[in-house]
Amino acid sequence: MLGMIKNSLLSTVETWPHRVLRRGEKEQLSYEERECEGGQFAAVEVEGKPFDEASKEGVLKLLKYVGGSNDKGVGMGMTAPVSITAFPAEDGSLQQKVKVYLRIPNQFQASPPCPSDESIKIEERQALTIYSTQFGGYAKEVDYVNYAAKLKSALGSEATYRKDFYFCNGYDPPMKPYGRRNEVWFVKE
Repeated sequence: MLGMIKNSLLSTVETWPHRVLRRGEKEQLSYEERECEGGQFAAVEVEGKPFDEASKEGVLKLLKYVGGSNDKGVGMGMTAPVSITAFPAEDGSLQQKVKVYLRIPNQFQASPPCPSDESIKIEERQALTIYSTQFGGYAKEVDYVNYAAKLKSALGSEATYRKDFYFCNGYDPPMKPYGRRNEVWFVKE
């Protein structure tokens, strides 16, 4: 637990490598098209709980893992964003199922420590191209659903992307009260 707290308070945060392909603005919503690098990710699934509760549970498990709850007992440092896969229902609300991802820091990409928690899996993910929009505050389910609807509207029919899931991303530790960064990502098809 101490490693997890030290990680989130004192470590520098490594961001998921990406490059911006283009920027757009429509209906007072700014968005970007980005290409994000692939790599090794720690992932955990949580089902049967509302989005906010499931997300918190998954994030805490991953923070413990990067904080030292692994076979090497090493604190790896933090990466951003914490990426939560949301699965929208027909009405736009979110199903009671999430998959939380955290990119393994570059120093450990070649050989990630094995998680002590068996529910955490190490997954190789390919590069992906996304449409992204950003917003502030302490994000909850209602905020992600709202910004997903805004991004869908801004993109219109000109963009093709996966409709069966999207990513809800947080970049900041909970102790940061101002200047928070959250994003919704649609994966380009």
